[in-house]
Amino acid sequence: MAIPRILVVDDDADMRQMMTQFLRQNGSIALPAATEAEVRRHLEGGRVDLILLDVMLGDENGLEICNRLRKEQDVPIIMVSALSADHQRMAGYEVGADDYIAKPFNPELLLARAKAVLSRARRSSSLVHRRKTMVFQFNGWTYDAKRNEVLSPSGIQVALSRRETALLQALLANPHIPLTREEIAATFDVTGSGEPSGEALGRSIDVLVGRLRTKIERNPKDPRMLRTERGVGYVFAVDVTAQDS
Repeated sequence: MAIPRILVVDDDADMRQMMTQFLRQNGSIALPAATEAEVRRHLEGGRVDLILLDVMLGDENGLEICNRLRKEQDVPIIMVSALSADHQRMAGYEVGADDYIAKPFNPELLLARAKAVLSRARRSSSLVHRRKTMVFQFNGWTYDAKRNEVLSPSGIQVALSRRETALLQALLANPHIPLTREEIAATFDVTGSGEPSGEALGRSIDVLVGRLRTKIERNPKDPRMLRTERGVGYVFAVDVTAQDS
């Protein structure tokens, strides 16, 4: 696994140095920046896995910077600010921040939150990209992505809807890994007409899982492959082999 490259954006030189040193001591490559121009130079110059972005940057506004960056790319962003009221936190989330940490903070908390955001980002990327492998085999079944064809162990072709196919791809790309409903939903439009949230999201995924089970499970009421992971979501509980066609 690559060492995470974290961009620390703060106009306070002491705070910037403290954060970069702490992150470096804990296994990350920390890159300091004080302005939006410096942020963009780092983004153009190489990989950045996470941005820790202060809200108040002298004459610049971290929320506005976050909003502009989010329209251009998907790099995870954690807002860091002395402004900690609920409406200020909500302002951060509304412009696309992945998390919001109030100053002063325990450095260990910062590290834990950074690791959590990086982990979510990696898994989301995996869900989107690893599923592009062309042929999957699992429990006697075969899914050929190039032909968009699912064959049962007896060689019978099973028809799947677009959303059922997208769900199967996400599961096949991540066997034995419990996936939350949010992680599954992030890979495709669950409803076909926008992105549900909260309970609506959960119901959409649950219905879709039920439909896929009727297609690939011998007994959908006692699933052996697409199993419920209590307190998390779902897990594809069989070995999967994958290769290019």
